[in-house]
Parts: sequence; structure tokens; C-alpha cells
Amino acid sequence: MRTLQSRLPHKTRLSSEWHRALQLLAGNPRGTTEHMLVLGHGFSSDMLAMLVLAGLATVVTETLRTGHCKIERMVITDVGKRALEG
Repeated sequence: MRTLQSRLPHKTRLSSEWHRALQLLAGNPRGTTEHMLVLGHGFSSDMLAMLVLAGLATVVTETLRTGHCKIERMVITDVGKRALEG
């Protein structure tokens, strides 16, 4: 099975929007919902999808204990953390 590699070259600078989104994700260890990132912070769904495709963020799905409700959270990856550092 082939794993997806980050499409972001090692030394590419992040756009200010990507940098801001990654900083928000880094500040929330459990991640945050796409809804919050779009409505609360003004990011586009397309830009958030690009972060995932680039390997900088991932989506985690969990089912709440009290019911069958599923929540999807975006979480920064180790690649995303390194991109913020460099």
C-alpha cells in the first residue's frame, strides 16, 4: 500500500493564510472543527482541504459517547508543526 506524501516541498514558505490556520491548529491540541475555522476565522473550505492534501493537517472523526453524533476535527500534523518552525 502506498502512503500519501506531503505535496509541500521541504523549504517552501507558507502563505500568511496557511501560517495563520496552522498556528490556530497548533494552539488547539485536540484540533477544531472546519465550521469554526470557516465561520469563526474566515478560512475557505478549499484552503483547509489544501492543508490536508499537503499533509499539514488531518481530519479526525470521533463519535460522542452520549449518542451517534459524529464530530470531525482538523488537527495539525507533525509536518505542519515543522512547517511552522521553519
